[in-house]
Order: sequence, then structure tokens, then C-alpha cells
Amino acid sequence: MNYNELALKMHEENKGKIEVISKVTLETRADLSTAYTPGVAEPCRKIAERKDDVYKYTAKGNLVAVVSDGSAVLGLGNIGAEASIPVMEGKSILFKAFADVDAFPICVSTQDVDEIVNVVKQIEPVFGGINLEDIASPRCVEVERKLKEVLDIPVFHDDQHGTAVVVCAALINALKIVDKKIDEIKIVINGAGSAGNAIARMLLDLGVKNILSCDREGILSRDVPQNNWVQDEIASLTNHELLKGDLAFALSGADVFIGVSAKNVVSKEMVKSMNHDAIVFAMANPDPEIMPDLALEAGARIVGTGRSDFPNQINNVLAFPGIFRGALDARASDINEAMKIAAVYAIADLVDASELKDDNIIPSALNKKIGADVAKAVYDAAVKSGVARI
Repeated sequence: MNYNELALKMHEENKGKIEVISKVTLETRADLSTAYTPGVAEPCRKIAERKDDVYKYTAKGNLVAVVSDGSAVLGLGNIGAEASIPVMEGKSILFKAFADVDAFPICVSTQDVDEIVNVVKQIEPVFGGINLEDIASPRCVEVERKLKEVLDIPVFHDDQHGTAVVVCAALINALKIVDKKIDEIKIVINGAGSAGNAIARMLLDLGVKNILSCDREGILSRDVPQNNWVQDEIASLTNHELLKGDLAFALSGADVFIGVSAKNVVSKEMVKSMNHDAIVFAMANPDPEIMPDLALEAGARIVGTGRSDFPNQINNVLAFPGIFRGALDARASDINEAMKIAAVYAIADLVDASELKDDNIIPSALNKKIGADVAKAVYDAAVKSGVARI
């Protein structure tokens, strides 16, 4: 199938993918008087008297803004706000389909950190959560951190944390198959942007001790002039032996490769140099760092990609709908590390031990249990960690 042609046809025929549907009927004079004037004044008065009642009388508690500046869209790069809208509409319908969360695209015509932060801060009254999407690194990390400081609602950059959650869930199950301990393995991450940063941090939280992170120049090391500040942060957490070398050098003797970088940067020879029962997560889209058949031919035991046409699809849709569902249900003020780790284990546990196989380490994105199971785990973690306000 030519999905490009099908997508153009779908978007043109439907004029996009989202619409606003009323929850109430407007068929009588009484309907109008209740939904709008004069009746609507009463919930307005209640909210004016007690601002928190906005959650009681409006859609805020189930409404997420999908915010992008269009600077890092789906491997297409910096294509701008207007061109990013189809992706943000897509994200919005995934929220609805997988967790019954209402979401709306907010594509902003600025790529200045403080301007983006200010725009989102000003629209906070309407939304119960903010999902940042397709904002280039390192800007995206700064935007998220600044928003977390000034907003009292959950802020989540899916390209960072959604990716990290699903990668870690897949890794937990892959390690069960190869019978390796998480604190004894060597992991190489290729890609030193926002996703690579978040993955490294979450792996450390899970107990990994030996991580090498690479960019196109090779292994990240501390205080290198060409590093940006995010790369310096990654370097400070990894490569404790201060090794220097290229990706091929880094992969020698590695147990796990995690790619969030570019196509065809890993060769069969590199995979052959890895440890026995190697795990390869090559997630560059649409073309992975190494094609699965080549990685398997080179001796990899378990291979995952970001694509739906290969086994072991490592897909963010497994994480973000349920994470937001749980956070919104808990009226959480934040999506913290405990909530993300809870999501990791909830996703991993959806594949029963009896079903674990080399080509089945992660649940299908179409598994109807995912949203509810992740939401419950996140909700419980929010309550336990003290960020819930229910």
C-alpha cells in the first residue's frame, strides 16, 4: 500500500482528523438556556468563587494540549507550525482512541523558548495537561523544565519520556529472555538528543550501571567543546571510564544497543562484536539504524524497531495515553519519575511470562488493556508519591 497517497486522501476528504462534538443536546429553548445564556452564568459564578471548581464544571480535567513548534517533526525536521498540524491532530486522536483523553493541537509560530513557555502558561486555564511534541533538542528539554516550574498541571514531553518508558519496558522483558541482570549489562545509546537523555536517565533509575552514549562524533565525554548542555548532562551520567572512540568501538562487548539516531549507522560487523544474546533496539524512523534481518543474521538475539511492520514495535502510543489518563484521574500536579517507572512495569507486565519470545517482548499497540493498566499504575504512583489532588 502507498500510505503517503492514502494519507493525503484521508486528510483532504476529512479536512483533518479532529472535530469538536457537543456532550449535550441543543434541541429546545431550555437546552439553549441551560448550556448557554442565562444558565451558563451560574457555573461561571461558582468557578469565580472557587477556582478549583473549573474541574467540576468544565472539560479541563480531561483536556490535554498537544504543543509543538514544528521544529523536529517525525524525522522531517524543522517544517514549521502549520506543517506540524497533521501530526498533532494524529496525536490527539491517539489520546482519544487509547485512553479517552480529549486533546487538541496547539502549534505555535515561535521557536523561542521563553515565548513557547509564555504561550503555554497563558492557556493553562483551559487544559488539564500539556503534552510537548516534536520540539528540537536541546530546546525541548529547556521548555519542559521551565513549564514544570511555572505550571500546576502535568507537563510531559513524549519524545523524551514516552520513548524512555517504552524502551525500558521492552528491555525488562528482553532481559528475562536472555537471562541477564540489569545491573551487569553494558548498554550503548546512539543519539544524544532529548530521547537519548531521557532513556539514559531512566535506565540509571532502573539500576543500569554501564552506559555509553554516542552522537555522530562518537562516545560522549565530559567537557568536550562541541557538546551542547544536554549532551554535557548525558556525559556527566555515563561513560564513567572516560572512554573515547566511535560507535563501532563502543558496541564491542555491549549487551544492548538502543538507537534513537539515523538510518544505517550500525553494520553487521558492529552487531557481531557485541556480547552473546545481544539486544538491538534500532528505532530510527522510518529507516532503522540497522534492518532487523541484518541484525539477526549478525547474531542479535532480540531486535526491536519503531515500525509496525516488524516484530517488537517500540511505540510511544503504549505509554502516553495511559500516563495522561492516570495523571488526569489523579488530578496530579506533575508526572514524576515514580509515575513513569510505574508505567514501565505496567507495560512490561502486559506480556505474560508464558508469552515472552524473541519476537514478542512488548504488547501490541492495539492491545485494549494497555491504556487502563498504565493509567491505574500511574494513578496509584501519583497518590503514593504525593502529587495527586483527589
